[in-house]
Amino acid sequence: MIYEYIVGGVVLATMLGFVLLYGVKGKKTTRASMEITRNGFVSILNNGICQSEITRSTDVVIVGAGVAGAALAYTLGKEGRQVHVIERDLSEPDRIVGELLQPGGYLKLIELGLEDCVNEIDAQKVFGYALYKDGKDSKLSYPLEKYRADVAGRSFHNGRFIQRLREKAASLPNVRLEQGTVTGLVEEKGTIKGVHYKTKTSQELTAYAPLTIVCDGCFSNLRRSLCDPKVDNPSCFVGLILENCDLPHANHGHVILGDPSPILFYPISSTEIRCLVDVPGQKVPSISNGEMAQYLKSVVAPQVPPELYDAFIAAVDKGNIKSMPNRSMPAAPHPTPGALLMGDAFNMRHPLTGGGMTVALSDIVILRDLLRPLQDLYDASTLCEYLESFYTLRKPVASTINTLAGALYKVFCASPDPARKEMRQACFDYLSLGGVCSTGPVSLLSGLNPRPLNLVFHFFAVAVFGVGRLLLPFPSPKRIWLGARLIYGASCIIFPIIKAEGVRQMFFPVTVPAYHRAPPIH
Repeated sequence: MIYEYIVGGVVLATMLGFVLLYGVKGKKTTRASMEITRNGFVSILNNGICQSEITRSTDVVIVGAGVAGAALAYTLGKEGRQVHVIERDLSEPDRIVGELLQPGGYLKLIELGLEDCVNEIDAQKVFGYALYKDGKDSKLSYPLEKYRADVAGRSFHNGRFIQRLREKAASLPNVRLEQGTVTGLVEEKGTIKGVHYKTKTSQELTAYAPLTIVCDGCFSNLRRSLCDPKVDNPSCFVGLILENCDLPHANHGHVILGDPSPILFYPISSTEIRCLVDVPGQKVPSISNGEMAQYLKSVVAPQVPPELYDAFIAAVDKGNIKSMPNRSMPAAPHPTPGALLMGDAFNMRHPLTGGGMTVALSDIVILRDLLRPLQDLYDASTLCEYLESFYTLRKPVASTINTLAGALYKVFCASPDPARKEMRQACFDYLSLGGVCSTGPVSLLSGLNPRPLNLVFHFFAVAVFGVGRLLLPFPSPKRIWLGARLIYGASCIIFPIIKAEGVRQMFFPVTVPAYHRAPPIH
């Protein structure tokens, strides 16, 4: 009965949402070890045999060797391209984000031949989420029944994963991985010819290639000449590591719908649990003077599940607290001959749903397939025109994950608005219903079924579910008005995100001419 009600009402809710919104507005590893040589290059030492030198010219320069850059370097190297990767710091990163790879992202790892990079780093399998609100919890499992046994999410230390990706890339004889700081792009008559960079020894050099791919992360210094960056900073994550404790639901991520915003727990090794506390706004309490510790103990700790409370307090007292700004940025590229943006330099979303690496790996698969038929990359203008299809082909998957992340974050945050409170409670209760109400949204979240129409359906199904509860058993003028505000509020959340992503590209990509671009004939 509930499903018939939802299906019948979601279309009406969507139409009403448009009217309300726009009407009112109208008004480290054992098999191989990585080391930096004196010239700043990376060598892989396997049985004493070092990586061979590259003698041929470079096809692709990649700026950055994070998840996107390293995975892309291996992928293009395996395709036979001569790849030169320049990374500012080749030591193991220590970050509090990029630690959860969704099952959809793991499937992309398999497609790229990189699935072994989650081995030997004490990565933990993740099979779903546990959602907490007001002392109640609901277990949401990934729909993995039709996949092979190893397919699941993976959580790990971000730095360990990146080092494995770098090792994998550097193991190819045609991939050159060098430590250096890129200072600018080489441009001639509107075409990017390569990059200027400083080596580890401060030697200033230039690397030339017919294609330069910028993957220098969320703090990119090069993106401004290649896109129109509109970066939003809705909040910060404050990170802790809990030790000597077990999650209430093993091998699951835990999301607490806290006040003022969500709190996350997930395993990153067999003995460690990552805690991420979302702090709204761009300013967070000071870590150095103890304000943050006091905030965590007084505001956050009372909302932590009892099984984790003591370990949480111990982690705060230990003092290894880190913070990281959460950023979102729609993809708004300036197609530029000779250059391309990838990864967080190109497109970001709130990390609440852990979708960033899935988007990056999906983009790499698309780019690999586009470049595969091309023997040479030197016709920059023709290549640029052809690669405009990349921006359209990536949209359905990327925009679904991006929109879900932004919408869920706003729904999960506490609000004094009664309509927003109803939407938050409706979301928790809807997901707790099980069946399609659980597997549908979780398949979107996991990257296993990232379809934009499914996202819109389930988002407004939550809103209709919330309105239905308000109107039963007997509607009153106050409840009808609250229900209308709930639909309007839901529309205000999701439609601006969809507009920023691009309605046509997101829902009707086949109508975009670039979607049908054929490889240039040489």
